[in-house]
This record gives sequence, C-alpha cells and structure tokens, in this order.
Amino acid sequence: MSEAVTKTSRTKIFLRRIARKLSLPQKIMGLVLLILLIFFVFLPAVNLIYTAFSFSYSDRVLPQVIERGITPTPGRFTLIHLERVLFSPLTKNMFLIPLLNTILITAGLTIIALSFGSVLAWLIVRTDLPGKRIFANLATIPYIIPAWPIALAWLNIFKNTKVGGTPGLFEYLFRVTPPDWLSYGPIPIIICLSLHYYSYAFITVSGALATIDSRLEETAELLGASKWQVMRKVTLPLVLPSILSAFILTFSRGIGSFGTPAFLGMPVHFFTLSTQLYSNIKNNLSGDAYVIALVMILMSGISIYMNVKVIGARKSFVTISGKGFKAKPVALGRWKYIILIILIIFIILGVFTPLYVLTWQSLMEQDGNYSLRNFTLHFWIGRSDELNRKGILIGEGQAGILRNPMMLNGVWNSIKLALYAAFFTSFLGIIIGYAIVRDRGSLLSKLNDALSFAPYIFPGIAFGAVYLTMFAKPIGPIPALYGTFAILVLVSVAKHVPYSSRTGTAAMMQVNKELEEAGELQGAGFLKRFVKIIFPLTRNGFVAGFMLSFITVMRELSLVVLLVTPKTKVLTTMIYYYAEIGFHQFGDAITMLIVIISLSGTVIIRRFQKTDLAKGIGG
Repeated sequence: MSEAVTKTSRTKIFLRRIARKLSLPQKIMGLVLLILLIFFVFLPAVNLIYTAFSFSYSDRVLPQVIERGITPTPGRFTLIHLERVLFSPLTKNMFLIPLLNTILITAGLTIIALSFGSVLAWLIVRTDLPGKRIFANLATIPYIIPAWPIALAWLNIFKNTKVGGTPGLFEYLFRVTPPDWLSYGPIPIIICLSLHYYSYAFITVSGALATIDSRLEETAELLGASKWQVMRKVTLPLVLPSILSAFILTFSRGIGSFGTPAFLGMPVHFFTLSTQLYSNIKNNLSGDAYVIALVMILMSGISIYMNVKVIGARKSFVTISGKGFKAKPVALGRWKYIILIILIIFIILGVFTPLYVLTWQSLMEQDGNYSLRNFTLHFWIGRSDELNRKGILIGEGQAGILRNPMMLNGVWNSIKLALYAAFFTSFLGIIIGYAIVRDRGSLLSKLNDALSFAPYIFPGIAFGAVYLTMFAKPIGPIPALYGTFAILVLVSVAKHVPYSSRTGTAAMMQVNKELEEAGELQGAGFLKRFVKIIFPLTRNGFVAGFMLSFITVMRELSLVVLLVTPKTKVLTTMIYYYAEIGFHQFGDAITMLIVIISLSGTVIIRRFQKTDLAKGIGG
C-alpha cells in the first residue's frame, strides 16, 4: 500500500513539475510561436512539395497526360511534373538553360560584389583614405535602393532600337546602336545586381575589420611577413566569417532575384530559374513551377549548409581580447588620391547616375527623346486631359502619379503594407527572441530558432507562389485569401521573420534575466514586466527590425508579383506592369517615389532610434 502511495506521490510531483514548466511565459510563448511557425512556414513548404507531386486542374492539358491516356484526378500523386522539368524534351529550355543562366548570374555577381565590397570595406576601415565617413554613408545607399531601379536605369541608357523600340540615352547622344549583349542578357544583369549587392559585403566585412587589433598585423610584419602574407595569413582568416556571411546573403538573394533578370533578360528570352518559375505560373503550369521552386530552395539550402560547415570547422575567430584595442590605419602613400578619384567616379556612376537617369526619364514627354523641348512634369502632376503640341493626349490619358487615383492607391497600399509588415515582423522578432533566449537549450527553443530562420532559404518568388496556392482556397476557419490585402501582409511577415528574429534574439541576449526576476519579486505579472522592463530594454532591436523590414517590404517585387490584384496593387508591381508594356515614364516616376519614401522612412526611423538611445544614455 505504501509503495502505491509513493508511486502516486512521485507521479503527482512529476506532473506538477511539468505543469510548472509549461506555465512559464517563455514556454507558453514558445508553444504559441511553434504553432504559428508550423502553420505559416512549415505547412507552406509541405504544400510546395505536395503541389509539385500532384495533379492540378491545369494538368488536363499536359501532352504527357493525353499521350498516356491518364485520367487526371486533382490532388492525386504524380511524377509527371518532375519528368517534364528534368527528363523530357522540354528539359533543356525549361530547366537546364535557366539553371545554367542562374548559376552564371549568381556566381558572377557574388564574385564581383564580394571582391569590391570587401576591398571597399578595407579601404574605408583600415586605411588613411580621405573622406572615409562620407564614403561609408554613400556606400550603404545601394542597400536602401532596390536592385531593379539600377536595371531600369541601365535599360534607359543602353536600350537599343532593335529590341527596345526607342533609343536609349547612349544611342541618342552618340548615334551608335549598343550591341544586344550590352543592352540585355547576362552582362548587364550581373553588373546591375553587383552594384546593389556589394553593399552586403561592405556592411558585414567593415564591421569585422573595425574590431581587429592592428597589433596582430604589426607583429606579423615584425616577424618578417610581407604585406601580402599579413593580409593572407592574418587579416583574411579573421574576417572569414563575415565574408562567408556576405557570400550567403549575396548568393541566396542572387538565386531568387527576379526584377533585374525580368527587365534585362526576358525581352531577349534570357531566362533564369526565377523568371522561368514566373512564366510557368502565368501559363497555369503550377506543378512545373514548384519543381523549379524546389530546386531553387535546394540551391539556397546547400549554400547555407556549406557556410555552416566551413565556419564550424574553425574553432575560433576571436578578434577582440581583454587587452587594449588598437586600430592603426594603413598608409596608402602615393596611391591615396588615385584611389580617392576612382571611388568618387564609382559613387557618381554607381549611386547617383541611376537616380539621375530615372528622374530624367520620368520628365520626358516622348520616350527616347532626351532634348529639353521634350521636358514635361505630366507624369508627376499632370491632368488626364492634357494635350501635347500635336494635340495628342499625354500619357495616353493617364494623370500623373501624384494626381492619379489608381497610382495613389498603389502608394497607400505600399506604405500600408510596409508599415503593417514592419510592425508585426519586428514585434514578432522580440517575442521570438524572448522565447529562444529565456528557454535556451530546450528542444522547443531550437525548433523555434530553426523554423524562424527557414523562410530565408525560400527565394521570394517561390515563397509567394507557395502562398498563392496554399491560400487560394479556405483552410479550416481561414477563408480564401487570394486577392485580399491580408495575404500580402501575411507573406511579407512570414518571409521577413528571419531578419527580425535575429535582431530580436540579439537584443534579448543583452537583457539580464535578473532585471525581470526583480520585477517578478515586486509582484509584477508577465504582461507588466514585458511592457515596463523587457520591451523598453529591447526597443533598439525592435527599431532595427522595423527599419530593415520597412525598407525591404517597400522595395519588394518578387515576393508579391504573383499575389497582387488590381485592388491590391503596390508600387513595385505597377512599375513591372509599365515596364512590360514599354511605358517607362510612369514606371520611372514611381521608382523615384519608392526611393524617396524608403530614404525618408530610413531617416525618420534612424532619428527615432538615435533619440531613444540618447534618452537611454541620459537616464
């Protein structure tokens, strides 16, 4: 009898311990987050695989189905999409050529962006280059500006009459038709993407270089090492993790890049995996599209795995010790002003010229005529009934973007989407950070950490395509969301959770647990502790996540291009529409509007962050 009582008591004690653990705030939040992440991250991945290996209504017209006499049942398992994409006469044009083009583009832009960004970071952080602070600020502008406006600017400069219909600025000024390889295809795509993605390498590598004690390099020189040996044996190994991080950022983004390959590749039938996926979806071949999406995700996953293995093989990357830190600038000598001139030319050509060209293009009444007589403000503030000198309606009867209700609706949709997505994403990042840090080491914490990072390996257009299929019909109590603004918010939040979760986790790791415990001893409940202690101390992490999400969502094209409808159009999809029909002035004006809104939002958020930091220091 006593043994039975003892066993019962032990069971009750064990159950009480489990109940006590499950009642902890981090456990409750972790379980809720796990359910949300499974639904909005894991299930879309399952849905992607399901769609790739099952019949859909469009499969009724597939030649293979007709030839085999198959009666397709929607939802039934099939390998026909895998066969069509990988093992059929269509494979070369549908998969192999886009795959090789994607590898070519991604490898080219990664090499150029990493090389230039790393060298620029070294010049600004570790040398005596004049005007370093100015160059550092200017070098980060391409991060704020999307990649595809650079492509639009390139198109306006090097477009030729053979493919583009109207001459570009180069042909107008020099009366020489640019060759097709300079106007369209891999070379301009690589150059334009590199002009955007070099900022990733610059930001990450400059941060690592700033923490290296120069005495490590000076010691190597005293031992007889040349500058090249010091760079190869000391500096490069210490910044390797940052270079690899920049590689992952650049490579994975390059795989899923859509806007630039679409603007500069599709007019000459140069397809990458992302543009081929878009074409398949538009042609109602969703199964084929999702097979391509799986390949893109696999490529991104392999690159991240290689990064983890390479960094994991190294035992230490220590650059900061307990001893005094010293950073001595390297003297450039006679090369100083030559490098300075080169950087000035690069900043002018790579940062300011695209913005200038897009602005100029938006002020042209007729496309291809760059004379001052062709100057007009119609595409910005014109009325719908304005006539040109020949009595023809300007802009085909459409009012300027600041007076056009359709475009103003796109402006409102873009700002609203960016604000909603940024708020929910950054707030969710703080919650995820709390659940991961306070429950560190548990299985629940590891699952939330892994799932919150998972959307990063999804290329934007693939992730948007998954949500298109998943929410095209009701799911339990959730109605069909396709065509609603809600699906744009959901997909934007889910896709950008990896960024906010990292900023939220970093912010939470700086908050000592004892501060929260002190509030608990004073009788404060969790909600009060969160509002009064946790959130104020992690506000900078919230602001950082908000700024990053706002900028990214504001310029997003590939993620939402398949999801918008006429009522939910955003500015980026309107630009793509005007580029497709060759009406560049409206598209260029909208592009500049996005740049203005993004830069203004960044300045406002940064000022708020600095004010908040100043208050914290003053308190």
